[in-house]
Amino acid sequence: MADAPTLIDNPHAPEVFADDVRGIAYGNGIVKLTFTSYRVNHISTPGPVAHVVIGRLVMPLSGARGLRDILDQHIKRMDAGESAPEGATIQ
Repeated sequence: MADAPTLIDNPHAPEVFADDVRGIAYGNGIVKLTFTSYRVNHISTPGPVAHVVIGRLVMPLSGARGLRDILDQHIKRMDAGESAPEGATIQ
């Protein structure tokens, strides 16, 4: 088996915040997750809140499995009260 490619960090890569995952679609070995963020229309007080689609993550099923696994590991640690040092990344 070949070595995994080297990870090259890009400090200029965009960072996106989402409040929620609102949907999933899959087919042909591809998984598509739709992310939303709450937005307030300030035409009145209180303003109506909407879920606005802010992006979609599209990846092959193998990548989605990897995402599932790493999220599961970290959520279990967080549920157990474990925390990483500030700014640390745990893999």
